[in-house]
Amino acid sequence: MGEGNAVVQRLPFIKRDTLLAASAIYKEMHGNEDGTIPATFQIIYMIGWKPDPSQPQPLPRGSGEVPLGE
Repeated sequence: MGEGNAVVQRLPFIKRDTLLAASAIYKEMHGNEDGTIPATFQIIYMIGWKPDPSQPQPLPRGSGEVPLGE
């Protein structure tokens, strides 16, 4: 159906002149008067968990021996 991965044929790096040109354009469009460039970062924390068969399982309801209502 014409599907393919475009990343397969890309170069594994970006040429220096491309980065310098992009930097100049970004500085012109978004740079401050004092020569600084504002930047923001998003930090995303993720965690993955999957139950394991060897993980302890909770006891059935009502099987506790210590009353918690006191």
